[in-house]
Amino acid sequence: MSDDCPFCKRIAAGEYTDRRGSAVAFPDSYPLTPGHMLAVPVRHEARLLSLSTEEAGDLWDLALLVARNLVGDGQDFNIGVNEGPDAGQTIPHAHLHVIPRRAGDVEDPRGGIRWMIPDRAVYWEE
Repeated sequence: MSDDCPFCKRIAAGEYTDRRGSAVAFPDSYPLTPGHMLAVPVRHEARLLSLSTEEAGDLWDLALLVARNLVGDGQDFNIGVNEGPDAGQTIPHAHLHVIPRRAGDVEDPRGGIRWMIPDRAVYWEE
């Protein structure tokens, strides 16, 4: 646990909706779409790649469970990871974003996460 980490504070306060082994899930404080959730390891670790195999397995199992609970089978969602500051990570505690997607939430969803680098997103027109 880290005293200044907002995720650690939420975990310590029991502010999570689901738990799977060493991982918990709770709503994103700034959701992109309704139902946007985070899957977070209980142990404070900045990097996803620094988690143990067991922790990473619990984290992914929980992310998939959250996705199934949010959108059900056959629905659309994104799972995203910001690994490090250069990839946009602003809270140095590893986590996965589970973001439900719905028809019309953006004008053209093609390319999905490729829009992180807008000049390279529209690969189908090259």
